[in-house]
Amino acid sequence: MAPALVHVVDDDPAMRDSVAFLLDTAGFDVRLYAAGTILLERLARPVRGCVLTDIRMPGLDGLALFRCLRSAGHTHPVVMMTGHGDVPLAVEAMKLGACDFIEKPFDGEALLQALYGALERGGQNGMDPSLDPALHPTLHPSLQDFVRRLATLSERERQVLDHLVAGGTSKEIGRRLGISPRTVEIYRAKVMAKTRAGTLQELVRWAVLAGLA
Repeated sequence: MAPALVHVVDDDPAMRDSVAFLLDTAGFDVRLYAAGTILLERLARPVRGCVLTDIRMPGLDGLALFRCLRSAGHTHPVVMMTGHGDVPLAVEAMKLGACDFIEKPFDGEALLQALYGALERGGQNGMDPSLDPALHPTLHPSLQDFVRRLATLSERERQVLDHLVAGGTSKEIGRRLGISPRTVEIYRAKVMAKTRAGTLQELVRWAVLAGLA
Protein backbone atom coordinates (compact mmCIF):
# COMPACT_ATOMS: atom_id res chain seq x y z
CA MET A 1 0.00 0.00 0.00
CA ALA A 2 1.33 3.44 -0.96
CA PRO A 3 2.08 5.81 1.93
CA ALA A 4 -0.55 8.45 2.68
CA LEU A 5 0.05 11.65 0.73
CA VAL A 6 -0.04 15.06 2.42
CA HIS A 7 -0.04 18.29 0.40
CA VAL A 8 1.54 20.97 2.63
CA VAL A 9 0.80 24.61 1.76
CA ASP A 10 2.64 27.35 3.66
CA ASP A 11 4.39 30.52 2.53
CA ASP A 12 7.03 30.12 5.27
CA PRO A 13 9.94 27.99 3.91
CA ALA A 14 11.15 27.08 7.40
CA MET A 15 7.70 25.83 8.40
CA ARG A 16 7.37 23.82 5.18
CA ASP A 17 10.74 22.17 5.76
CA SER A 18 9.98 21.44 9.42
CA VAL A 19 6.61 19.87 8.65
CA ALA A 20 8.06 17.93 5.72
CA PHE A 21 10.77 16.44 7.92
CA LEU A 22 8.24 15.40 10.57
CA LEU A 23 5.82 13.84 8.08
CA ASP A 24 8.56 12.10 6.11
CA THR A 25 9.89 10.59 9.35
CA ALA A 26 6.36 9.40 10.18
CA GLY A 27 6.11 7.61 6.84
CA PHE A 28 3.99 10.05 4.84
CA ASP A 29 4.53 10.94 1.21
CA VAL A 30 4.84 14.75 1.21
CA ARG A 31 4.36 17.43 -1.44
CA LEU A 32 5.28 21.03 -0.62
CA TYR A 33 3.74 24.22 -2.03
CA ALA A 34 4.69 27.83 -1.31
CA ALA A 35 1.22 29.08 -2.28
CA GLY A 36 -2.31 27.79 -2.72
CA THR A 37 -2.30 28.77 -6.39
CA ILE A 38 0.59 26.36 -7.00
CA LEU A 39 -1.33 23.54 -5.33
CA LEU A 40 -4.38 24.21 -7.50
CA GLU A 41 -2.24 24.15 -10.65
CA ARG A 42 -0.56 20.85 -9.78
CA LEU A 43 -3.33 18.78 -8.21
CA ALA A 44 -4.19 15.79 -10.31
CA ARG A 45 -7.02 13.31 -10.34
CA PRO A 46 -7.88 10.84 -9.01
CA VAL A 47 -7.86 12.59 -5.66
CA ARG A 48 -5.34 11.20 -3.18
CA GLY A 49 -4.25 12.19 0.29
CA CYS A 50 -5.12 15.28 2.30
CA VAL A 51 -4.22 18.97 2.37
CA LEU A 52 -2.47 20.67 5.30
CA THR A 53 -2.56 24.42 4.77
CA ASP A 54 -1.78 27.55 6.71
CA ILE A 55 -4.87 29.71 7.14
CA ARG A 56 -3.11 33.08 6.80
CA MET A 57 -1.08 33.50 3.61
CA PRO A 58 -0.59 36.39 1.18
CA GLY A 59 -2.77 36.26 -1.88
CA LEU A 60 -4.88 33.12 -1.67
CA ASP A 61 -5.37 32.39 2.03
CA GLY A 62 -6.38 29.05 3.52
CA LEU A 63 -10.12 29.69 3.46
CA ALA A 64 -10.04 30.88 -0.15
CA LEU A 65 -7.94 27.85 -1.07
CA PHE A 66 -10.48 25.55 0.56
CA ARG A 67 -13.32 27.13 -1.41
CA CYS A 68 -11.33 26.83 -4.65
CA LEU A 69 -10.62 23.15 -3.99
CA ARG A 70 -14.29 22.39 -3.46
CA SER A 71 -15.36 24.49 -6.45
CA ALA A 72 -12.93 22.54 -8.62
CA GLY A 73 -14.42 19.26 -7.40
CA HIS A 74 -11.50 18.22 -5.21
CA THR A 75 -12.65 16.39 -2.11
CA HIS A 76 -9.35 16.10 -0.25
CA PRO A 77 -9.79 16.27 3.53
CA VAL A 78 -8.31 19.57 4.69
CA VAL A 79 -6.57 20.45 7.97
CA MET A 80 -5.87 24.11 8.73
CA MET A 81 -2.79 25.43 10.54
CA THR A 82 -3.70 28.56 12.48
CA GLY A 83 -1.85 31.20 14.45
CA HIS A 84 -2.84 32.75 17.76
CA GLY A 85 -6.17 34.53 17.49
CA ASP A 86 -7.29 32.68 14.35
CA VAL A 87 -9.94 30.58 16.08
CA PRO A 88 -12.83 32.45 14.36
CA LEU A 89 -11.26 31.67 10.98
CA ALA A 90 -10.80 28.04 11.98
CA VAL A 91 -14.46 27.85 13.02
CA GLU A 92 -15.47 29.27 9.63
CA ALA A 93 -13.27 26.71 7.89
CA MET A 94 -14.88 23.85 9.79
CA LYS A 95 -18.34 25.16 8.95
CA LEU A 96 -17.29 25.01 5.29
CA GLY A 97 -16.23 21.40 5.76
CA ALA A 98 -12.60 21.38 6.86
CA CYS A 99 -11.76 18.35 8.97
CA ASP A 100 -9.74 19.97 11.70
CA PHE A 101 -7.44 22.80 12.66
CA ILE A 102 -4.26 22.86 14.66
CA GLU A 103 -2.91 25.96 16.37
CA LYS A 104 0.73 27.03 16.01
CA PRO A 105 3.06 26.33 17.64
CA PHE A 106 2.07 22.67 17.73
CA ASP A 107 3.94 19.54 18.71
CA GLY A 108 4.55 16.76 16.24
CA GLU A 109 2.19 14.27 17.83
CA ALA A 110 -0.73 16.72 17.72
CA LEU A 111 -0.13 17.33 14.03
CA LEU A 112 0.10 13.63 13.22
CA GLN A 113 -3.12 12.88 15.11
CA ALA A 114 -4.93 15.64 13.21
CA LEU A 115 -3.76 14.21 9.89
CA TYR A 116 -4.56 10.60 10.83
CA GLY A 117 -8.05 11.72 11.82
CA ALA A 118 -8.54 13.67 8.60
CA LEU A 119 -7.41 10.77 6.43
CA GLU A 120 -9.63 8.36 8.35
CA ARG A 121 -12.67 10.58 7.94
CA GLY A 122 -11.87 11.17 4.30
CA GLY A 123 -13.06 14.76 4.40
CA GLN A 124 -16.23 14.27 6.42
CA ASN A 125 -16.30 16.46 9.51
CA GLY A 126 -19.76 15.55 10.77
CA MET A 127 -21.36 18.87 9.85
CA ASP A 128 -24.01 17.25 7.66
CA PRO A 129 -27.36 18.16 9.31
CA SER A 130 -28.72 14.72 8.43
CA LEU A 131 -26.20 13.32 10.89
CA ASP A 132 -27.37 15.54 13.76
CA PRO A 133 -26.95 13.34 16.86
CA ALA A 134 -30.17 14.77 18.25
CA LEU A 135 -31.97 13.27 15.26
CA HIS A 136 -29.91 10.09 15.15
CA PRO A 137 -29.06 9.16 18.75
CA THR A 138 -27.15 6.06 17.66
CA LEU A 139 -24.59 8.16 15.75
CA HIS A 140 -21.54 10.07 16.98
CA PRO A 141 -21.37 8.80 20.57
CA SER A 142 -18.41 11.06 21.35
CA LEU A 143 -20.36 14.10 20.25
CA GLN A 144 -23.35 12.93 22.24
CA ASP A 145 -21.11 12.71 25.31
CA PHE A 146 -19.83 16.23 24.71
CA VAL A 147 -23.37 17.60 24.41
CA ARG A 148 -24.34 15.90 27.66
CA ARG A 149 -21.33 17.43 29.42
CA LEU A 150 -22.33 20.88 28.20
CA ALA A 151 -25.44 20.57 30.34
CA THR A 152 -23.22 20.47 33.44
CA LEU A 153 -21.78 23.95 32.76
CA SER A 154 -22.92 26.88 34.86
CA GLU A 155 -24.35 29.94 33.14
CA ARG A 156 -21.06 31.82 33.48
CA GLU A 157 -19.05 28.83 32.23
CA ARG A 158 -21.28 28.61 29.19
CA GLN A 159 -20.80 32.34 28.52
CA VAL A 160 -17.03 31.89 28.65
CA LEU A 161 -17.29 28.88 26.32
CA ASP A 162 -19.33 30.88 23.79
CA HIS A 163 -16.72 33.64 23.77
CA LEU A 164 -13.86 31.13 23.48
CA VAL A 165 -15.49 29.55 20.45
CA ALA A 166 -15.88 33.04 18.96
CA GLY A 167 -12.12 33.46 19.31
CA GLY A 168 -12.00 35.87 22.23
CA THR A 169 -8.85 36.21 24.33
CA SER A 170 -9.02 36.11 28.12
CA LYS A 171 -8.64 39.90 28.21
CA GLU A 172 -11.42 40.43 25.65
CA ILE A 173 -13.75 37.96 27.33
CA GLY A 174 -13.12 39.53 30.72
CA ARG A 175 -13.92 42.98 29.36
CA ARG A 176 -17.18 41.78 27.82
CA LEU A 177 -18.28 39.87 30.89
CA GLY A 178 -17.05 42.40 33.44
CA ILE A 179 -14.59 40.02 35.11
CA SER A 180 -10.80 39.85 35.28
CA PRO A 181 -8.72 37.91 32.73
CA ARG A 182 -7.51 35.71 35.58
CA THR A 183 -11.12 34.83 36.44
CA VAL A 184 -11.73 34.02 32.79
CA GLU A 185 -8.78 31.59 32.92
CA ILE A 186 -10.31 29.91 35.96
CA TYR A 187 -13.64 29.49 34.19
CA ARG A 188 -11.87 28.27 31.06
CA ALA A 189 -10.11 25.57 33.12
CA LYS A 190 -13.45 24.51 34.57
CA VAL A 191 -15.01 24.32 31.10
CA MET A 192 -12.11 22.21 29.84
CA ALA A 193 -12.39 19.88 32.83
CA LYS A 194 -16.17 19.47 32.62
CA THR A 195 -16.21 18.88 28.87
CA ARG A 196 -13.07 16.71 29.09
CA ALA A 197 -11.44 18.64 26.26
CA GLY A 198 -7.69 18.21 26.27
CA THR A 199 -6.93 21.39 24.33
CA LEU A 200 -8.69 24.56 23.20
CA GLN A 201 -8.50 23.16 19.67
CA GLU A 202 -10.45 20.07 20.74
CA LEU A 203 -12.97 22.16 22.68
CA VAL A 204 -13.65 24.43 19.70
CA ARG A 205 -13.85 21.50 17.27
CA TRP A 206 -16.48 19.73 19.37
CA ALA A 207 -18.36 22.99 19.90
CA VAL A 208 -18.52 23.53 16.13
CA LEU A 209 -19.71 19.98 15.53
CA ALA A 210 -22.33 20.45 18.23
CA GLY A 211 -23.64 23.54 16.45
CA LEU A 212 -22.53 26.08 19.08
CA ALA A 213 -20.49 28.23 16.70
